Amino acid sequence: MELKVLNIKGEETGKTVVLNDAVFGIEPNDHAIYLDVKQYMANKRQGTHKSKERSEVTGSTRKLIRQKGNGGARRGDVKSPVMVGGGRIFGPKPRDYSFKLNKKVKALARKSALSYKAKDNSIIVVEDFTFEAPKTKDFISLLKGLHIENKKMLLVLPENNHPVFLSARNLSTANVIIPSELNTYKVLNTNSLVFTESSLGIIEKNFNA
Repeated sequence: MELKVLNIKGEETGKTVVLNDAVFGIEPNDHAIYLDVKQYMANKRQGTHKSKERSEVTGSTRKLIRQKGNGGARRGDVKSPVMVGGGRIFGPKPRDYSFKLNKKVKALARKSALSYKAKDNSIIVVEDFTFEAPKTKDFISLLKGLHIENKKMLLVLPENNHPVFLSARNLSTANVIIPSELNTYKVLNTNSLVFTESSLGIIEKNFNA
């Protein structure tokens, strides 16, 4: 697929780039995408949920009523799970939700997500740029020039660019990352995927390694 390279005003520069079919033109694998997104979301979970069991609840261990003869269900102390304020049966415990996923599966998932964006014509390539100083107004002008000011967008820069990152920080629909931070979830969770010329080359090089 061939795309025109735009400047930050949204004007054509006369240059074009050809997206690598090995990265942006494969047959998407939905199951690989599912596994990669599942791992990403699982790794973000704190896993600090905890409820008190019978042995952890404060209270007397005195038996409340006799075992038989009262006509009701038998019960022990006030910490019994059948009592209000008692311990919880099989309650949640702190745990680690993360799990391992093979590198090849993760690479396939990311290529699949990028291929979906390419098929949907949701990829934009701009020439390399920077801002002299952090200004949200300048970043909004960039979005308006690319006609994506009302869409959720992901901008991939070749390296950390402090002025650009700070300019987009206050915009809830904009996200700025570098190639090493690109993952399946972030690609799918955006309407417009914007690459600079240099970052596009890095992505293709990394995924073809």
